[in-house]
Amino acid sequence: MAYTTINKSGDYFNTKLYTGNGSTNAQTGVGFQPDFTWIKARSNAENHNLFDAVRGATKRIRSNGTEAEDTRTTSLTAFGSDGFTLGSGSQVNTSGWTFASWNWKANGTGSANTVGDLNSTVSVNTTAGFSIVTYSGTGNFGESVGHGLGVAPSMIIARRLNGVEDWAVYHKALGASKYIILNTTGAEQSSTSRWGGVAPTNSVFTVGNHASVNANGGTHVAYCFAGVQGYSKFGRYDGNNSDDGPFIYTGFKPAFVIIKSYSTNPWILL
Repeated sequence: MAYTTINKSGDYFNTKLYTGNGSTNAQTGVGFQPDFTWIKARSNAENHNLFDAVRGATKRIRSNGTEAEDTRTTSLTAFGSDGFTLGSGSQVNTSGWTFASWNWKANGTGSANTVGDLNSTVSVNTTAGFSIVTYSGTGNFGESVGHGLGVAPSMIIARRLNGVEDWAVYHKALGASKYIILNTTGAEQSSTSRWGGVAPTNSVFTVGNHASVNANGGTHVAYCFAGVQGYSKFGRYDGNNSDDGPFIYTGFKPAFVIIKSYSTNPWILL
């Protein structure tokens, strides 16, 4: 494995599999208090449900849909020191169904960040290259938002919370004048309306004037990721349409992989 400052990756990211019970369901064994939890049913067709500590437990958004954030008092009801607690909500805890949860450690409910044009609340783990950012939009093109990472993020996944909007994804391989949408199978799009055509810096990322990332009066969330040697990696590769496909070197054994082609094809999560 390549040199890394992280001795145990499970201190910052962990996958927890569980079976629903249709009632109060406390999940432990994550290894830390998660600040961002992504839940998906494995045995049945259901939505992807995303929760984080900055917005607060019970506040759900769906990565496969455009619906606004909603409050689900029977979904993920609390983050604990070693996991999380679920209520009876069917999308996260139907009795007998099997589920996967992916859990990241940031820094709790976050703190104020006034570095950018738009004030933000940031929960950041600089060791693991991950931050949760919430902010209010103005609708003005080219506003900057503080992310707290101390290095430029390689990938940003963002959306409006208080309105019906697509997700917007920045990836360093695409650049800031292109974007892809998390909740569709669509190809990459060329536009500065999402990321302003300005690459993220060590302290801020820039948003355009599209309502998905900078609606006037909109509240927004952005999940920011930076590569950490031996722990996380963000890049691109060329497919060959062969059973003997390309080898993608990461320098470590991946525990969570997201793949999306530049063309019209589904997202793949492994």
